[in-house]
Amino acid sequence: MDVIVEVSGGVQTLTLNRPQKKNAITAQMYQIMADALTDADGDDSVRVIVIQGQPEAFSAGNDLEDFMKHPPSDPDAPVFQFLRAISSARKPIVAAVAGNAVGVGTTMLLHCDVVYAADTARFSLPFTQLALCPEAASSLLLPRVAGYQRAAEKLLFGEPFDAKEAQAMGFVNRIVPAAELAVYARQRAEQLAAMPAGALRVTKQLLGAETARAVEQRIRDEALEFGRRLVSPEAREAFTAFFEKRKPDFARFS
Repeated sequence: MDVIVEVSGGVQTLTLNRPQKKNAITAQMYQIMADALTDADGDDSVRVIVIQGQPEAFSAGNDLEDFMKHPPSDPDAPVFQFLRAISSARKPIVAAVAGNAVGVGTTMLLHCDVVYAADTARFSLPFTQLALCPEAASSLLLPRVAGYQRAAEKLLFGEPFDAKEAQAMGFVNRIVPAAELAVYARQRAEQLAAMPAGALRVTKQLLGAETARAVEQRIRDEALEFGRRLVSPEAREAFTAFFEKRKPDFARFS
């Protein structure tokens, strides 16, 4: 399975398990995660959710080949089901990030309540490099967490940054040695699972109440523009260059 879903001790764990593709996410993987998050919301035995990847890679972002075969033009496309599920989840979500977290591998973290990163973690938001635009409400959430200028630099340039900078930006809680990450994240999740479930849900709801509607709307707005950009000549050049392993040439586009 490209996504392993396990429930034990009050914790649902979603493990991205496609190491041969650096956990690049396909439509099928989005669907599995969306369904799992929805199930967790309605399952009283699940008190906390953990999302993790492999020691070598959290996620390389969207699988571009699969993405082009299954462009998310429908509002009920698996990627949008996943974004709605993770952004509206009522139970705490803990993320454990090691290796590269690219694109949605980073933006999904903005919807997690607690993010622990290995000292090997590297983040990037290369949307403009692919002639696309931000997604997952990152154009709203990243400036709120990191401040406008920091967010603008990351979203405009798309350059990678390390766990220390991610922590300074405010969306990584703690950096731990890579060999200890999975155990540490699990221990913290179990601490939450042992706490009063109702109090956790209400606290999370209050924390996100001010932005909930804005996040929902921004996901829709970004998706609309993302769809337009996806069929643009610039995006065609970016994807062609990616598959041909060359530098794209955007000079002829205005």
